[in-house]
Amino acid sequence: MRRRLFGLLVVAAGAVAVATLTAGAASKVTTHECRGLQVCVKVAGPWVVVPSGLRVPRRPVEFQLSCPKGYIAGGLDAELSDRAIDVWFLGKVGAPVNPGVTTGRAVVFTATYVGSGARTPSFRPHLGCMPGSGGGRIQTAVTYPLGAPTVRHVKTVHVSSPAQRVTVGCGKRERLIEASHALAFAGSKPPDAPTVASLSGAQSVQGRRVTALARLQPASAQAATGAVVQVTAVCTGLK
Repeated sequence: MRRRLFGLLVVAAGAVAVATLTAGAASKVTTHECRGLQVCVKVAGPWVVVPSGLRVPRRPVEFQLSCPKGYIAGGLDAELSDRAIDVWFLGKVGAPVNPGVTTGRAVVFTATYVGSGARTPSFRPHLGCMPGSGGGRIQTAVTYPLGAPTVRHVKTVHVSSPAQRVTVGCGKRERLIEASHALAFAGSKPPDAPTVASLSGAQSVQGRRVTALARLQPASAQAATGAVVQVTAVCTGLK
């Protein structure tokens, strides 16, 4: 009887151990932003909240993540809190398609929620950064040669007060073309629904300046210490 009981305990303990390992493996997501790069520095962004409205067209969110000085983005990846999140990045036109041509030090991620449920989706961008040696670009034959007609002015601020105003604007000889803001939360895990609901933002445009008013109602330690707002002004100097 004792041998049988001991055997049952061993089997039960083994089952618990396997279940624990399986749960641990399921909860950990391995990112591959450095795959194929001999020298690579990983940069992880915060959890960016994706608009979950169901109207057509769906409203995307943009978030810029940068490599350390002297590095360029050689690989990208992202973690998702929901499978129904479509993530892209804005690449420059040029040939060949590679780091230093398609990407630079900073990468703009764009994400759209394509699901049908009322959720609080978010994504966490990742960069694999390699030493930057510059990159040549072969211009495509068009009426005007390709260049850089727009410039992004980005300001990222940690929200430290119940109502925090963040403003970014174009230069003196630039005009505002596009304005946006993103809400995010620092941390290794995606924010839960109460945390997402604790941070809201309203945007206004005046002349060449974009202002976002972030309102924080701490619902958790993550909201109180990890809330982030990023404001972007896309400008041009062309007439």
